[in-house]
Amino acid sequence: MSQLIDLETVKEFMAETLDKVDEKYLVQMADDMELKSAYFQKILNIDYLPNATENEILSILKFVFSIKRKAADIMNTVGLVELKNAISELLYGKKMIEIRFQKFCNQVKLKDKYQRADLASELLHFTMPDTYWLWTRWMWNPKNKTGALPLVITEDFDLKGDSLGEIYLKVGRAVAFVHAMSETGGYRFISDRLFGTNVFLSCVYVIYAYTILKMRMTKEFNNVMPGVVEFSRRILGLYRISEMDFVQNMNISTN
Repeated sequence: MSQLIDLETVKEFMAETLDKVDEKYLVQMADDMELKSAYFQKILNIDYLPNATENEILSILKFVFSIKRKAADIMNTVGLVELKNAISELLYGKKMIEIRFQKFCNQVKLKDKYQRADLASELLHFTMPDTYWLWTRWMWNPKNKTGALPLVITEDFDLKGDSLGEIYLKVGRAVAFVHAMSETGGYRFISDRLFGTNVFLSCVYVIYAYTILKMRMTKEFNNVMPGVVEFSRRILGLYRISEMDFVQNMNISTN
């Protein structure tokens, strides 16, 4: 494992994160991921999903950062029944996960195939967070070879794949290794679950992105950029989650 994870870099990113962000906000993000997961589990439950309304499915789509503005277009293009069937097969089908993942990405007509992967991974991870993992482009972008994961794993870790399904499996292996290092890396306090590792990786991405932006952008532009916490919450699909009606309706605390 030590040959696959750059532990010194992991510790440096964690130290910089805590230098910029009070740890209570990191814990809150993980708690809010639990809340988001509870909502996914309610709407996408195998018994509830067939009867889920269009508005409920739209609300799920809008939780995914990269496609939230395309939610209505996806619904209109794919159709409610077909989309629910595709989600059901992705979550509860009997075939291997990489096959189900690829099939879902083929069915959902988004021009950018990596946005399809964003959606598929969020549906899987937030519905079954202890079984499936998150893969979004801020974690690993195969096209640009960028993201949070390449910053904390070594070159010996191969994330390339011939299909989205194959890449999903490799990302899962990488995330599992990073999660296994959470105690040594100093971010286990965020959460014992993968949500804590997701929060850490989001901060890795944001801190790195800001470092690059500050070198390229004007001071005025940098001054209007959101802070680490706000940016992380956005890419994790948590922005203003505590203000949403379903929080009160589900009687789930955000504290």
